[in-house]
Amino acid sequence: MFERLRQASAAQKEKTRLKLLLEACDRLLTEAGESISQKLASEGLALYEDLTPESKLSFFLALAERFNPDVHAVREIAARYAQSGDAQDLIDLIGKAEPPRQELFRRLNQVPHGCAVLVRMRMALLQHLKKHPSLLLVDADLQHLLSSWFNPGFLSLESLNWQSPAGLLEKIITHEAVHEIDGWADLRRRLEPDRRLFAYFHPALPNEPLIFVEVALLAEMPSAIAPLLDRKAATTIEAKQVKVAAFYSISNCQPGLKGVHLGNFLIKRVAESLKKEFPSLKTFCTLSPIPGLVGWLASDTPLPAQAFTPKQHAVLERLRQDWSRRVAGNQTSVATLLSLAEQPKHASAISALAGAYLKATTALADRTADPVARFHLNNGARLERINPSANLSPKGIRQSLGAMVNYLYDLDEIESNHEAFVAGDVTTAKAVLQTFA
Repeated sequence: MFERLRQASAAQKEKTRLKLLLEACDRLLTEAGESISQKLASEGLALYEDLTPESKLSFFLALAERFNPDVHAVREIAARYAQSGDAQDLIDLIGKAEPPRQELFRRLNQVPHGCAVLVRMRMALLQHLKKHPSLLLVDADLQHLLSSWFNPGFLSLESLNWQSPAGLLEKIITHEAVHEIDGWADLRRRLEPDRRLFAYFHPALPNEPLIFVEVALLAEMPSAIAPLLDRKAATTIEAKQVKVAAFYSISNCQPGLKGVHLGNFLIKRVAESLKKEFPSLKTFCTLSPIPGLVGWLASDTPLPAQAFTPKQHAVLERLRQDWSRRVAGNQTSVATLLSLAEQPKHASAISALAGAYLKATTALADRTADPVARFHLNNGARLERINPSANLSPKGIRQSLGAMVNYLYDLDEIESNHEAFVAGDVTTAKAVLQTFA
């Protein structure tokens, strides 16, 4: 009996809290005074943070339903603008078509901690989009605003080292998403003199890295990940010997900023910074995973013909079908996949399939296209080299039969490569193209 009363009381308090939050949002959109607006924004954010996950969903659904543009007003002004073509009518149309949600989010953002709460709010919102399509409206508004607030021009690039605050380094360990950092000793290796770690920060989120990149300073382009992660590897290299900067891990730290393109200019800015420190640097490249390769093979999705010559397509399609049969049903059997990847006779086939898959990434459906490839190719990189047996860890085997790829960032060709990718073509080195023969 007592437990039922307690639960009923808690449910009523939650209902009241949600009601007060929505009332605060309504007032926030109508109050003109700056001081009262900031007070309402602080109260609203506090109420939101105290909601249960279920009540947060109710709040999101209310945002989607109650804060839309006035359809009749938009239609009327749109018709007027269609007739007049007048600049003021266009300005009025843009103003009326903007959902009131956007102004609500702007006003919530006016308090010092508002931006951080809104980023967390979007992280919670993203979890509900599949089941509640109406929330796409709310997400579109939040992403639009966050993309403006987190424009790379507002971000600061910082180089982290072993002397950086411990709390900040702990976040690097937590958020490493490509090659797990196994404690402090592992992190220290990644901060030795032959390594660099750069992160983007935003003034609204102090001491919170947004995205970071790990770099190995080398004499030549790397072909395997294990030597780069080896804690016992040599850590001294003379500045004049540094010829290659290899970006071997890029990790996003803020799930609420998904779709906000923080990394688009990160590598270029890091490259420019390293070039100043090491004038001998000639090559900027990655050693990247191919997370979608095995999944694509197992899905039996054909290669798009437009990415290859008819002869190449015929050869590669037969090879793809052969390997599709090999890996189908074995995605969870790492031992089976490893036995295939370790056989030298399969290296050329795996290289050809990986290269073909990445070359076709612009034409493949979103569910099969490789996200890492899209990131680097859209950033202006060139598909430079496929490395079979480059990552024989369980994760590397499950994702790509152990293959990894070097993307090359030629600072003089980044723009033209990006334009080519947008137009549907992947700039590819001759060595990769030769694997298709």
